[in-house]
Amino acid sequence: MTEPRKILITCALPYANGPIHVGHMVEHCMADFWARFQRLRGNECRFICADDTHGTPIMIKARAEGITPEELIARTYKEHVADFAAFGISYDHYYTTHSDENKKFAEEFYQKMVDGNHLESRMIEQQYCPNDQMFLPDRFVKGVCPKCKSEDQNGDSCDVCGAIYETSQVINPYCAVCKTTPVLKETEHIYFKLKDFNGFLQSWVKEHNQPEVAKKLEEWLGDKLQDWCISRDAPYFGFEIPGKPGKYFYVWMDAPIGYLSATKNWADKNDLKFEDYWKNDKAEIYHCIGKDIIAFHSLFWPVMLKTAGYNTPTQIFVHGMLTVDGAKMSKSKGTFIPAGILAKHLETDYLRFYLACKLNSSIDDFDLSFDDFTARVNSDLIGKITNVASRGAQMLQKKIDGKMGELPEDGKKLVLMAQSKSLLIAGLMEERNFSKAMIEIRNIADAANKYFDDYEPWKLIKDDVEKTRGILTTILNLFRIMSVYLKPIVPNYVSRVEALFGEEPFNWDSAQQIIENKELQPFSHLAQRMERKKLDLIVAETKEHYGSPEEPENVSKKKKSAKKPNAEAVAPSEITIDDFLKVDLRVAKVLKAEEIPEAKKLLKLTLDVGDHQRVVFSGIKDAYNPEDIEGKLVALVANLKPRTMKFGVSEGMVMAAGPGGKDIFLVSLDSGAKPGDKIS
Repeated sequence: MTEPRKILITCALPYANGPIHVGHMVEHCMADFWARFQRLRGNECRFICADDTHGTPIMIKARAEGITPEELIARTYKEHVADFAAFGISYDHYYTTHSDENKKFAEEFYQKMVDGNHLESRMIEQQYCPNDQMFLPDRFVKGVCPKCKSEDQNGDSCDVCGAIYETSQVINPYCAVCKTTPVLKETEHIYFKLKDFNGFLQSWVKEHNQPEVAKKLEEWLGDKLQDWCISRDAPYFGFEIPGKPGKYFYVWMDAPIGYLSATKNWADKNDLKFEDYWKNDKAEIYHCIGKDIIAFHSLFWPVMLKTAGYNTPTQIFVHGMLTVDGAKMSKSKGTFIPAGILAKHLETDYLRFYLACKLNSSIDDFDLSFDDFTARVNSDLIGKITNVASRGAQMLQKKIDGKMGELPEDGKKLVLMAQSKSLLIAGLMEERNFSKAMIEIRNIADAANKYFDDYEPWKLIKDDVEKTRGILTTILNLFRIMSVYLKPIVPNYVSRVEALFGEEPFNWDSAQQIIENKELQPFSHLAQRMERKKLDLIVAETKEHYGSPEEPENVSKKKKSAKKPNAEAVAPSEITIDDFLKVDLRVAKVLKAEEIPEAKKLLKLTLDVGDHQRVVFSGIKDAYNPEDIEGKLVALVANLKPRTMKFGVSEGMVMAAGPGGKDIFLVSLDSGAKPGDKIS
């Protein structure tokens, strides 16, 4: 028997100056799916996190509210813990970086840097706000990126091109607090000599990151590797550097150390050894992060750990960023949704289910479309998966006696098929390809529903009750197997399934059991259809929560007095190359093409996009017979906002050209391309 793995997984520490929002939930759900899956497989998986509590933004926000930073982070901590609990995020321990443990570890890391001669003090020029009379921390300087010239970028890094730089390099800087133009003023700072570790990072980066992440990181290595400033000037909320009055550890120095201090606090409370995770060659350590903080976790952090004598991460799991309804999250539009507001109006397992249908191991950004969200939950979770249970259990209890029978031969083959998917689905979840795992689970649901429809048990029961019992026993076994596979994704939902079958909590091997001659517990609805209007309520409450900026009076008047131009006078809207580059073109394989009788021009295309399938309605009916395009590779606009049509939701657009009618030509691709590949 294989020895259980010893695993520790973390998420990036949420900053303690604001609420948990739907963007945070992408990362925390992703890590939770993986942690729950590992536990279900019998591995020892500890899920650790904490609030990131230091830095000038905390200090300034507390001052604005008339409270101490300690009061602010204590209040935020309670809110964060409640939000994660509402979404079923199964942390073994959730802590804070403002702790005695974190202070001791930060000082220990610093001393190891001193002992290894890896630190250097330098006099540098730094942005100083004469109005606020303080040196400005990185994120309180805004301006033009010195590399790509994008405007309104942060003082330490660019969100557009990913460059990392000193605040003194920012073009046309201004203070993010008061908008005053800062001045450069000399101050002494402490630098960690990353260049000492260039050789170590060259190999570490390749071995412990996704290929596309490693490729990006390699751009920052070699001669481009810059030493890292780990100090900040007072006033600053954080830990003062020993022997350096008025100097504090930069928040990105002590924040990742919070992974260790949270583990230490948890281990001490449970009479366990912290070293079993951070100084044990057999232990595995994983960090789940967004791609905006790659450099901190894959360059600075492994070097810090190596210097201090601790295990470096086994793997950094990087995910893409979330857009909502096709656009960047916005407070004024109500799409910067706090987790607490979403949980108030919606079953949180619904968001978990939807995210699992979208998430994979790539770093591509993805969209939370409200229409697609509603359709996916209602179609797949309710209409396919839950429908299997509803059909089987309700007929068994209402029409027979509530007791399952034995599997017929064809039913047994179907159940064995579902059980045989265990290794495949486990492998997909291990690699965090949750969207592909969900396709496999939905395929089981499709097979179960087809089996039910083929036998028409609502008719069969009139002539053969026992044969009907066997059919219902088959689809209930299939539903139970799906529920085992779904347990890491929708734990609350599956707990109701366990109650229906009167069983102890499932583990992964539960899927290999066949249930026969068992009486079910009284059936109650496992899930209700999701109402689209609830998302509108969430958006409305979010707008109210954040407040919408007032529209300037002159703008309002202009809008009201503006006349609509004649159609022929309207020139085509111009777009920039940056607009064009936002189009995400992907290779897609046409799995199935179907006519829609009530549509004159549309074909329904089921597409394989690599890690998931999509349905797209395309106006090519006059030009193509459905059977002629099945198996073809086509170009898909993958980030087009889904559109709800009379016939269903269209999830993108296939590229075609021509004057119309029969003269429309699909963009065909080379047979060597693979579904999901990016087209550049």
